[in-house]
Amino acid sequence: MKKYVVMSVALMIGSLIFAQKKEVKAIEKAIKSGDFATAKSGVQVAEGLLSAMDNKTKAKFYFLKGQALYADGKGTDNELTESINAFNQVSDIENELGKFIYKPQIETIKQGIIGNLYEKGQQFLEEKNFKEASNSFEKAYRVSPRDTVYLYNSALLSQNGQNFDRALDLYDELIKLGYTGITTEYYATNNESGKEELFPSKSLRDVALKSSYSNPKDEKKESKVGDIVKNVALIYVAQGKNDEAIKAIERAKSINPNDFSLLTAEANIQYKIGNKDKYKELIQKAIELEPDNVDLIYNLGVVASEVGDVEDAKKHYDHALKLDPKYINALMANALLIISQEQGIVDQMNSLGTSSADNKKFDELQAQRQKLYTDAIPYLNKALEVNPKYLDAAKTLMNLYGAIDDSEKFNEMKAKVAAIEAGN
Repeated sequence: MKKYVVMSVALMIGSLIFAQKKEVKAIEKAIKSGDFATAKSGVQVAEGLLSAMDNKTKAKFYFLKGQALYADGKGTDNELTESINAFNQVSDIENELGKFIYKPQIETIKQGIIGNLYEKGQQFLEEKNFKEASNSFEKAYRVSPRDTVYLYNSALLSQNGQNFDRALDLYDELIKLGYTGITTEYYATNNESGKEELFPSKSLRDVALKSSYSNPKDEKKESKVGDIVKNVALIYVAQGKNDEAIKAIERAKSINPNDFSLLTAEANIQYKIGNKDKYKELIQKAIELEPDNVDLIYNLGVVASEVGDVEDAKKHYDHALKLDPKYINALMANALLIISQEQGIVDQMNSLGTSSADNKKFDELQAQRQKLYTDAIPYLNKALEVNPKYLDAAKTLMNLYGAIDDSEKFNEMKAKVAAIEAGN
């Protein structure tokens, strides 16, 4: 009797193994013929036999499941997620076995998935669908966790789409990963269009170079640590959590105390919440690290101007222009700073009476007012020279020429304004 039981169990095991192999082979055949619907049905049947499969068979099953659900890029979003999970299961099993039969094929399939997701993400981005663009880039990261730039892009897009809680989760994941953003960007020239294009990874660029691309170029990118912390802090500010914003900056500074981008990020947060003295202090520290940074020097001028310190503002604007004579923001700021002093003169003029002494004082003040205009004009002319389409500069010049009764220049600038507004 025992012999019959043993034989019966053996037959059951044998038939079970046969059934497993039969179902797996049916899935494989359906995939090869492109019949993914049949392959998916086979996957559902084979999953009922999964617990009895050995690791070798499981690895093959998950490999086929991943292909069936991906369906050469035609699977749904949920199926794509399941497909990625199936391929990851193969990796786990093969790592345990120490044999990597499917790894090369999975890597090739994953490159196709990443390329597909990247294209979808770009398309959603063009449509301003930030939520779906973010999802596409996050999935690309889940497919290839070493390509952390996809996770960074996903976080940025969540933030742009006002999905702040999701963005914070993604930024937090990046911080825990120790992501710095110091990476290499891969470019190549499209032989058909002649334009240089950015590729999401070196491997995809390498594939393109075998067909219609040439002239590969690599570019090293700077640290994004400061940008990440700044974005986290800005989200907290948007949510009215200013204390959390400052804490986020402080945590990052404890890791990188002399990081330039962190200093400027904290400065921008302090400015946004109205703490201008702290802003100036931080910007001055940042300038110690980058003494020739015209943007920071200009920003100090803006803050000085906002608190009415004309002399200090002009000092910073002049410093910026000494470093870069074509720095258009400082050119315009200097012109507007000079013109802003007009109000004090106008107030004095309006307070005068009609006596001969008052009339004399009025003429003196009018001369001072005219001098302000003539002092501002060279900065505006230079700004228009740097950017001939700068409408604000042209309009301001037109008004100033009118104010100093220079009819020729007024008419010239009036025609310039009309040309710019007409798109010429």
